[in-house]
Amino acid sequence: MKAYVFPGQGAQFPGMGKDLYEGNEKAKALFEQANEILGFRITDIMFEGTAEELKQTNVTQPAVFLDSVIKALVADEFNPDMVAGHSLGEFSALVAAGALSFEDGLKLVAQRAEAMQEACKINPSTMAAVLGLTDEQVEELCNGIDGVVAANYNCPGQLVISGSKDGIAVAIEKAKEAGAKRALPLPVGGGFHSPEMEPAREKLAAAIQSTTFSAPKCPIYQNVTAQASTDVETIKGNLVAQLTAPVKWTQSVQNMVADGATTFVESGPGKVLQGLVKKIHRPATVSAI
Repeated sequence: MKAYVFPGQGAQFPGMGKDLYEGNEKAKALFEQANEILGFRITDIMFEGTAEELKQTNVTQPAVFLDSVIKALVADEFNPDMVAGHSLGEFSALVAAGALSFEDGLKLVAQRAEAMQEACKINPSTMAAVLGLTDEQVEELCNGIDGVVAANYNCPGQLVISGSKDGIAVAIEKAKEAGAKRALPLPVGGGFHSPEMEPAREKLAAAIQSTTFSAPKCPIYQNVTAQASTDVETIKGNLVAQLTAPVKWTQSVQNMVADGATTFVESGPGKVLQGLVKKIHRPATVSAI
């Protein structure tokens, strides 16, 4: 069985999507539609902008979404048995699977990015990657530091933590003391997937409730539960909860494998998820659209 996976924030790079825009008329039309919906030419930033310009949350999230979704929508063959997306990528997966229209998906992503950026101003916070410790070791470490939580279960031995800037600084030192191979701050705008994002969660909840969703054409394995979902209300609830809850990527891939997935195809910029999938389940076949 074939699973399609969609990356999140951090996969972006200058020039992303340009070849797709120039080489496919359907893709070009979708990119131009996106420029109109957003009210600015995001394609100019994607194709010609600097890494610093691309790093702004209100640019990064729509940019990664567009590259990921358009690749799937214009692919010669796109017949997933299941889909999943890492954080922001969950929105890409839902559009590709027909649960959201392209326009509604992009609008939600733009609203999500804006809400998260505002939350970062209200609650200055950050994230750090901890490598070389077990999930249980990192969880125990977080439990001892106020305001720090496990945020992204990326693969065995790689867990991202999130929280207040002071708390993350303490956690990095404690992780090193505990024997972590590396513990380093990430270049992100805030403490995503933690209680620091509560102001954004409230705004996104209102936007999601006013958006039309359909049942996806295949199961989506959602970050919050790592379980397959096809029920619209369940999907919407999990999307809202995702902002303040951890991304259970390791568990999602393990559950997809348990349910029959043998091939994982990444749709989006970069190869981050292909690498994570191989670390989670070495026998898996991985590729990109």
